[in-house]
Amino acid sequence: MKTIDTCGQKRYSPLIPAVKALCEAAQGEKLEIVMDSPEAFNDLKEYLAEQQIGFREIYDGQRMSVQFTK
Repeated sequence: MKTIDTCGQKRYSPLIPAVKALCEAAQGEKLEIVMDSPEAFNDLKEYLAEQQIGFREIYDGQRMSVQFTK
């Protein structure tokens, strides 16, 4: 499983590396996106749902993760 950690991202939206990883992933590849921005996390979940990609949410204090298979 490939993990993309966007926590502490200050220069640009954490969605940019998350969507980049999704676009670059091979079909069937498992990804985990870790975020500490609730707004970006909700946007990512909405995007995955629109793309009909099932995902698992994990909450660990201030950190949130989604795991899914492309």
